[in-house]
Amino acid sequence: MTGGGRVRAVLRRLGRHPGALCGLALLLGLFALAFLGPYVCPWSHTDIDYTALRRPPGTRHWMGTNRIGQDVFAQVVRGLQKSLLIGLLVALFSTALAAAVGACAGYFGGWIDRALMFLVDLMLVLPGFLMLVVLAPRLRAWGWLALVVLLALLNWMITARAVRGLTRSLRERQFVVVARLTGVTPLRIIWRHILPHTASFLITDATVAVAGAVISETSLSYFGFGVQPPDVSLGTLISDSTDVALVWPWMFFFPTGLLITFVLAVNLVGNALRDALDPTTVRPSAAPGTAPARMPG
Repeated sequence: MTGGGRVRAVLRRLGRHPGALCGLALLLGLFALAFLGPYVCPWSHTDIDYTALRRPPGTRHWMGTNRIGQDVFAQVVRGLQKSLLIGLLVALFSTALAAAVGACAGYFGGWIDRALMFLVDLMLVLPGFLMLVVLAPRLRAWGWLALVVLLALLNWMITARAVRGLTRSLRERQFVVVARLTGVTPLRIIWRHILPHTASFLITDATVAVAGAVISETSLSYFGFGVQPPDVSLGTLISDSTDVALVWPWMFFFPTGLLITFVLAVNLVGNALRDALDPTTVRPSAAPGTAPARMPG
């Protein structure tokens, strides 16, 4: 199947997947809220309305105000925007690093494979959250981009191992052997022949990694090691309002609800992409509840 035909087949499968449609609709809504919300809200996330402290949702403040009179809608929109940016960048960088390391280790083998896998094993045994807690405060001067780099550097190892395994199974395939015998350089073979055949796995993994990165950022910000004031993220908003969740619930449940919605939407899209990108998956068309079948290999 040609590249264009494969893309059309994947899109058709996605169009028939109810989870994909629901997840994509939720994601589009969240991205629209995050990046268009500041243009429709009359308040900035730093503005303070001294006449409306802890005011419940209303016409003046759509999601109410917090303890010092800041508009919760403006704060939630800003926090959602920051969390989405961090999640997307972390997923992009960590997936690219995992693809590069895993493909080189699997293709070259020998001492390169052993050295890269030693690095992977070393990173896996390091306590990731503890390292983030120790390093994040020391890199606050770099802003939230330092948090992106730290999260990306600590979230690529498992994917790299999987890509290495896929590459080892591909490097003796006929099209790779022919390319090698015709003098194509190893890096070009990896780029043109190996990585495209791992694209379905990498796309699915990157989609799920976005949700994992957002949760990691939220956890760090919740404990004060992530995004720093005066900027906000979903984690800082949840942290600031946890102790008043039952007294002034709008301050807590709006950012928490958006976080849950985002993670749910990403998981729906990730599951749908896995089914759509796997050409051996046949979705049941007979009686409901029938288990999915596999094409004979």
